[in-house]
Amino acid sequence: MSMENYEYYNQHEDTRNLHDKCKKYMYYHVTMTMKDGSSFDGIIENVGMDKVSVLVGEDVMDRESEDEGDIRQYYGGYGRPRRRFRRFRRRDFPLASLAALALLPYVTPYPYYPYYPYPYY
Repeated sequence: MSMENYEYYNQHEDTRNLHDKCKKYMYYHVTMTMKDGSSFDGIIENVGMDKVSVLVGEDVMDRESEDEGDIRQYYGGYGRPRRRFRRFRRRDFPLASLAALALLPYVTPYPYYPYYPYPYY
């Protein structure tokens, strides 16, 4: 096997592995890293032979309207605090530009007990 065929085979093997991983993590919240170094999080919606359709999350801040009469003082400043929203947009990415794929870890704020840990009296 020549060196060019070996590199061609390895490149397609990596793409095939990422395709299988994308199929496995479909409808999960994942972190994707592209070959150019950029990374983002999103939900894999559809996997094709050469592209991946992802719902990419973006943060949106609520606009303040100046004509509202609510002038209460809040911690850190005056007026109403700006509210933050999370919006998802559908984007297609070529499978060949994907470098890595990982599940987004969620941290629980407290341990979950399936039973009440204290005795009943």
